[in-house]
Amino acid sequence: MVQTRKNELKGSVLKKKIEKFEFDKPNPKILETFRNKYPNRDYVVNMRIQEFTCLCPLTGQPDFATIFIRYVPDVKCIESKSLKLYLFSFRNFGEFHEDCVNRILDDCIAASEPRWMQVIGKFNARGGISITPVAEYAKPGFDIASHIKRNMAVKKSL
Repeated sequence: MVQTRKNELKGSVLKKKIEKFEFDKPNPKILETFRNKYPNRDYVVNMRIQEFTCLCPLTGQPDFATIFIRYVPDVKCIESKSLKLYLFSFRNFGEFHEDCVNRILDDCIAASEPRWMQVIGKFNARGGISITPVAEYAKPGFDIASHIKRNMAVKKSL
């Protein structure tokens, strides 16, 4: 099993020494995936990235956020180190909060083709206003509402 996973990672960022990080433009080519070993099961993957930064496109001031990514994988899962490097690529990039969240969603969908995905950007307040954009995607035919209801029923019974 370990050998199988190592073969899946040939040529990935996990095997490469990163010489230079790019912080000036989001690069979706950094995102990598691995095979979902349970594609016949609906389960939710929750990720929390606490060190997200980008720049305000108007003032150039830094914006800080916690990014939450939740998804139900289909045949591919997002590799976490490549996600971290991808999100680092926003550091010196000027973009509105809403645009960052939607770009992250679009790029993660393109890389992993999930059944369902949600990206939330909880941006720290600046000027007394905090912004929390939420972007969501569902593959045609996937009913996230019934999936959530099933999970809520399980949580209540525990």
